[in-house]
Amino acid sequence: MSLNNHTIAGHFENREPVVKAIYGAIIKAAKKLGPVSEEAKKTSIHLVRKSAFAGVATRKTGLILTLKSDSDVASKRIMKRQQTSANRWHVEIKLESPAQVDRELVSWLKKAYTLAG
Repeated sequence: MSLNNHTIAGHFENREPVVKAIYGAIIKAAKKLGPVSEEAKKTSIHLVRKSAFAGVATRKTGLILTLKSDSDVASKRIMKRQQTSANRWHVEIKLESPAQVDRELVSWLKKAYTLAG
């Protein structure tokens, strides 16, 4: 049996300080919605309500935020979209600044959070 040795802190090793700041802005916004747990996985950090509603993959100078949605999201900010079932989409947003965690992004985060409850 193998144990999960992945940590939240481990995802920020060898990353620019801005990456942790962006993550902090996402967590702050998510926790305003209600209870959120953070689960470190091998390649990302999952944000969980009753189920995962967001995934955060850190990069050297930014991060990729993947959110669940019940419909496609029309925005130039979405760098990748994938329909996973009839009523589920995964959308990816590349973030390079905490300022990008704005009203629009928080509205998508809220929608994802609601779907996970």
